[in-house]
Amino acid sequence: MHAPYHIHFLHRKELDTEKWDACAHLIYGQSYYLDHMTEGQWDALVMGDYEAVMPLTWKKKWSVRYLYQPEFTQQLGIFSKDPIPSQLTEAFLKELGRHYKFAEIFLNYLNKHPDLRPFTNFILHLNAPYHKLERQYKGKLKYSLTKARHASLQYAADIAPVTVHSLYIQLYGRRMPHVKAKAYSRFQTLCHFLQEKGQLLVRGVRDHRQQLLATALLLRDKNRLYLMQSAVTAEGRKEQAGHFLLDRLIHEFAGQPLILDFEGSEEPGIAFFYKNFGSEDQPYYFLRRNELGWPWRLFKQ
Repeated sequence: MHAPYHIHFLHRKELDTEKWDACAHLIYGQSYYLDHMTEGQWDALVMGDYEAVMPLTWKKKWSVRYLYQPEFTQQLGIFSKDPIPSQLTEAFLKELGRHYKFAEIFLNYLNKHPDLRPFTNFILHLNAPYHKLERQYKGKLKYSLTKARHASLQYAADIAPVTVHSLYIQLYGRRMPHVKAKAYSRFQTLCHFLQEKGQLLVRGVRDHRQQLLATALLLRDKNRLYLMQSAVTAEGRKEQAGHFLLDRLIHEFAGQPLILDFEGSEEPGIAFFYKNFGSEDQPYYFLRRNELGWPWRLFKQ
């Protein structure tokens, strides 16, 4: 890829979805994912013959079209099969500015640029044997796992997706008032679609009384397992069920050419929890742009 970059704007209906999906290297950027989470309301920037692409997920308010980040879609931005130099990121952002004057979006980990704010995302490469992955665990995690094993916890794969959705909303829904019922419904429909494709994983932990203590819902593509929803009950926290669940998940997929994507987090406690598994930070980036004229500049202040 060499400048000048030939980037053009396309409406959703004009896209070649086969070429698009071959270019988008994260599940969030796949056309079916975007169609489900935006109800088909997205356009795109495309360079050349789909050498690099960028989805534009938009809404409209007070006659102003603006870019936003759909729920359950951690990072979008520019996708390419080749490395993305900062000059290419800049070219895409410049072209984006010609079509949208307001944007609050998250770009993926390959879109590093000095004008973009980094956000934390922990990943763990699973291609080593379990005994080598376990060696990377931090001391306190090892203690928690010893306690969990003494509690005779059971790792389970027979849990319905709706059970995970319900427990997640029940335990954490109030912390995320911005996520509306419609967004949860769209995500559940997406999960059903991916289950049919063999790309949905649901795992959980039960105690000796068969009481459900922890759950995890993951999406899968050829490169990654994405931890989309995880929940631990009050009883589960006492028994270290969350630690046990992730450890068993790592054990299940150890030695495979996959990345376990923990999906965050900026919250210190959660970040500490994920770091204990020997994970590394692979930051993604936030773009906020407001080039609206007055009085529209007050929009979303």
